[in-house]
Amino acid sequence: MDVETTLAELTPDALPALVDLCRRALDLPEDAAEAAAVVDTLHTRARADRTVLGLGAYHGTELVGALIASLSGGEPPVGHVDLVVVAPERRRRGVGRALLTRAERFLAGRGATEVLLAGNPPYYAWPGIDVRYTPAVCAALALGYAQDRTAWNMTADLSYDESPALRTTEPAERRLAERGVTVRRAEPADLPALAAFARSTFGGAWDGELAGSLGRPGAGAHLAERAGTVLGFAAWGSSRPSWFGPMGTAPEAEGTGIGGALLRRCLRDQRAEGVESAQIGWVGPVPFYSGSAGARIERVFFLYRKALPATK
Repeated sequence: MDVETTLAELTPDALPALVDLCRRALDLPEDAAEAAAVVDTLHTRARADRTVLGLGAYHGTELVGALIASLSGGEPPVGHVDLVVVAPERRRRGVGRALLTRAERFLAGRGATEVLLAGNPPYYAWPGIDVRYTPAVCAALALGYAQDRTAWNMTADLSYDESPALRTTEPAERRLAERGVTVRRAEPADLPALAAFARSTFGGAWDGELAGSLGRPGAGAHLAERAGTVLGFAAWGSSRPSWFGPMGTAPEAEGTGIGGALLRRCLRDQRAEGVESAQIGWVGPVPFYSGSAGARIERVFFLYRKALPATK
């Protein structure tokens, strides 16, 4: 990094410049188009629940690079690098390396023993590094990160009326109603029951993602219940408007058609919001999404980790 470039923590008034930088520096159009949502999720919303570092690289007064990192819970905590962007004209000058090195020191100083280049739910924009960001993959390896997992997204095409992702759910919902199951839009008042169901049935951070979907513009959720007992849910927009998930069905209700109905209800919501290509993030059951919505695997991510030296 040249001597005219300096690092400083990002202040709230720097966030518009960060959004502009992401629009220029995120090479994939689907990421650049949601730059504002990405920054809001990773920097603004995440700060309410966890330690977040926003770091900028400045050439004079111009923001030419940025990094967002965070700590996950647990003892010891785990560090995550959630975003690294460098202006195209400033690449290959050590800016990314300097940002990562500073972030590693910050995370280690707060007790982290390792750092992951991987999403930190419930506030994340990617599972890891999209393999099409090849320079980022090369940089991770050069800085001593080791690949330890692979994740993928599936894409549901919402651009035309006859898409299998948008086919009607009315027959399935009639069959479910005959069995006493109601499928409906979830409201903010449903959050405690949905969060408890997600925690007890699936664990993880899905309760937090549900909280990010209910009651926010450009996001939403649907649920299935019988006699007031939740049997399943599906949500969208928690991290990014184009992203679907999470969703889950109670084990005793699997195979009833609940999942497909909830999925396509959410996809229709996304289409109504102007989304033409929905991303089903961090996918598990590929055959389900393929059959229920005609979705295809289109984004593949490498996840990396690196041990951090103990601080004195």
